Amino acid sequence: MEALLKADIDEFKTHFLGEVVLPDDANYDEVRQIWNAMIDRKPTLIARCTSPEDVVQAIQFGRTQNLLISIRGGGHNIAGNAVCDDGLMIDLSLMKGVHVDLTTRRASVEPGCTLNEFDEVVQEHGLATPLGINSTTGVAGLTLGGGFGWLSRKYGMTVDNLLSAEVVTADGS
Repeated sequence: MEALLKADIDEFKTHFLGEVVLPDDANYDEVRQIWNAMIDRKPTLIARCTSPEDVVQAIQFGRTQNLLISIRGGGHNIAGNAVCDDGLMIDLSLMKGVHVDLTTRRASVEPGCTLNEFDEVVQEHGLATPLGINSTTGVAGLTLGGGFGWLSRKYGMTVDNLLSAEVVTADGS
């Protein structure tokens, strides 16, 4: 963390609307955890995003500071790639919004939402989509990995039902 100056972090905080968590913060150990408790990595800082603009800010900061960047969606992440040692963990777990368009019978979901959180909203409208089997899995990560679940044999993989995505690229655009 010596290479990352307090002044640089303070400057980042002025443009970032989410929460920045540092190793000395009381909630650091809780925020860096993922479902797979065997993973015990310690990022230099954690950027808890609340909007796509926050994601852009975090990626640009990580690139400017030449930091290793990891991305945490819903936080299941069995492989542990969502957390890095000595880098920037971009935490999307606060972005849990689900919007259902009853006219088109389609839903949009933010990247921190878990299967359970998604199902809870869409089932209120009598809707479902083929998601995974474990309710603590994040929708975004599952979708990026293809996504096999209870409804897949009839309705295809999760990714087969993805109609569009708002993406922030590695260059922060």
